Amino acid sequence: MYLMKGRDNLVNFKFLQKVKVVSTNHLDQTLLNILQTEGYKRPLFIMDSFLTKVQVVIDAQEKLKQQGIDFAVFDKVVSDPPTEIVDAGVAAFNQHQADSIIAIGGGSSIDVARGVNIVRINGGKIADYEGNNRAIKPCPGLIAVPTTSGTGSEMSNALVVTDKSSQKKLAILADNAVSEYAVLNPDLVLSLPKKMTIATGLDAFSHAAEGYLSKLASPITDAVCEKIMFLLYNYLPRAVEDGSDREARERVMVAAALSGWMLNNAGTNIGHSSAHILGSKYHIVHGEAVAYALPGVLKLVGPILPKKVREIGQIIGAQYPEDAPESQTTDIAIHTYKDFRDNILGLHPFSDYKIQQDDVVSNADDVLHEQFAGNTPGNLNLEKVTSFLNEFGKQ
Repeated sequence: MYLMKGRDNLVNFKFLQKVKVVSTNHLDQTLLNILQTEGYKRPLFIMDSFLTKVQVVIDAQEKLKQQGIDFAVFDKVVSDPPTEIVDAGVAAFNQHQADSIIAIGGGSSIDVARGVNIVRINGGKIADYEGNNRAIKPCPGLIAVPTTSGTGSEMSNALVVTDKSSQKKLAILADNAVSEYAVLNPDLVLSLPKKMTIATGLDAFSHAAEGYLSKLASPITDAVCEKIMFLLYNYLPRAVEDGSDREARERVMVAAALSGWMLNNAGTNIGHSSAHILGSKYHIVHGEAVAYALPGVLKLVGPILPKKVREIGQIIGAQYPEDAPESQTTDIAIHTYKDFRDNILGLHPFSDYKIQQDDVVSNADDVLHEQFAGNTPGNLNLEKVTSFLNEFGKQ
């Protein structure tokens, strides 16, 4: 929570946006303009190896080369990146004597790039920054270009890497390490596969829904979260149905970026805690994991924030009987979300992962103590988390 000193007291506020956001149809010229504006001359591209063959990226790099920009490429990023990838990225940054980073890709690429940017300025290794034990100085120079519409990493203050020895995901939060620029270009998501479009879109929806139901929420963040859910309900099905629908892709991309902003301001809750713990252990796609968790979040929070749960349902088309009791409106909101997730979008069932429910429940203590679980309204305890996990993916 940020504190601003007033004349007679302290004013709490949590609504901050440091990232310069550019929506563009011309990635090559936009990247050149940013580098020239900021005086950066030796960027390091951090991305997945397959992006080296994507024409939009090739064109952007050729444009920079023609203008005398001396760049290097680190393309060793993998899904669920281990801490070692960040350390290797730092070595590549230093070897090139880079002065900035252009991260192109999904959440993994941007998370790795943010980690590299933290370490190259603050020293050490990225694992040193888990928790709040080590201060992080301002980290300029990160230009984030998302190629998916869901993680919100281009706007977020968080990064997640995997500790290979423990197989646990390490979440690192750093307001001083947000991107300097986020560049949104729909051309990069037009060919995103349907399955990934569904998963990343539902991840963005969960960011908004969990932020809406977070202890950190405020009337201002609520308004943004409501708009995110509205955009995704109206445009994500179109993007899933026809990936070349540029208007739908652009609107979903904007919603995803806004959802990343809300991660900084409203946070997430037990839905993301369960996804972090279960995802790293059982290799569940993150966007799918939070989507399987959300009905349980609505059920858990419904008795505490019934009006907000009802409003989530309204945004996605729920119809409520007049004078329906709160327990019924929560059930209807859950049913409406499941219809959106499973029937309108077509998310595959959790049973496809073939994970026993007893195995899921066995992680209750880890989920309870995961750092984002504390944002969940009400007083979580082992019994509540066990009940939540017992229904994970069933609803």
